[in-house]
Amino acid sequence: MKTALVAGVVLALAAVGLGGRPAAQSAQGLPVGQVPGNGPPPPSWTPGAVTVTPDTFEVLPVQGQVHLVAGAGGNIVVQAGDDGLLVVDTGMQERSEQVLSLLQQHFKRPIRFVINTSADMDHVGGNATIATAGRTLAGRGRAGQLGGPPVGAQIYSHEKVLLRLSARSGEQSLLPFPFWPTDTFFTDEKQLFFNGEAVQLLYQPAAHTDGDVLVFFRRSDVVAAGDIFSTRSYPVFDAASGGSYRGTLTAMNRLLDIMIPDFNEEGGTYVIPGHGHIGDEHDAAEYRDMATIIHDRIEDLVKKGMTLEQVKAARPTLDYDGRYRATAGEWTTDRFIEAVYRELAQPTR
Repeated sequence: MKTALVAGVVLALAAVGLGGRPAAQSAQGLPVGQVPGNGPPPPSWTPGAVTVTPDTFEVLPVQGQVHLVAGAGGNIVVQAGDDGLLVVDTGMQERSEQVLSLLQQHFKRPIRFVINTSADMDHVGGNATIATAGRTLAGRGRAGQLGGPPVGAQIYSHEKVLLRLSARSGEQSLLPFPFWPTDTFFTDEKQLFFNGEAVQLLYQPAAHTDGDVLVFFRRSDVVAAGDIFSTRSYPVFDAASGGSYRGTLTAMNRLLDIMIPDFNEEGGTYVIPGHGHIGDEHDAAEYRDMATIIHDRIEDLVKKGMTLEQVKAARPTLDYDGRYRATAGEWTTDRFIEAVYRELAQPTR
């Protein structure tokens, strides 16, 4: 039954596309367009028009109280219960109005909390629209004080997400204040209890970026992994934003520590990647094994004194290219090999 659900999710996500009317501005009056997903946009980047229609979105039940909203540029995870909605990641800015409308119409519950798994634009782009439309449980709004009007959902993240989105006094921030997290933590873990369920935010240092968290819904037995796990590409890590390949492998192993399979290594704990389809422990283990094997191959070639071009010519990803190879876009296979090579070629401390 659970295996059939995963297969159905794969087919549903494969059908998601783009089309419809252009979206030139958000509700906050900010320019919109395709923002690169790995760290701040380069100085030469300029927004471009993107077309979006409601039929690009899918709401898919995962397990327990957890649902997946696909089609917002990055996967959005929603925990829905009597107390309201907890939303993990908010997708891209230009799709945020439609995501909000979909959440309101489908779930018909107030948005109480937002959690960001990283500072990537396809994870925080809808923060302002979605959080502003929410209502806190404690009566503290985004611009209010304790005891003030219950306006705006709280946005949780690791403190390094806030540091990347904001800026020091006198400097230009990456995004305006309404996009920033309102509640941050600096420890290894943050705990919430919402909708009768324990929710753990598990910090993974120097993985995809320096601010990644795994969000574990314990009763539903579902993990929102952000960009630590993907079913569409080789592991994505952004060294400019504090990420690393070694840290990504460590985070994958932490993810597997959480997951427990059901009968015959299928089902059990489900994982929702930042991009791609729902997986189980078997999917996550295969992905970790692939990433570890490629790491060891490139590390061996580096130890033999090979140059980057020689490593590329050796094709260390060959037996996985049929599934993950990319020749266009931000994260091509060549760029992945280059990033791994640069990290492994540096002397370890």
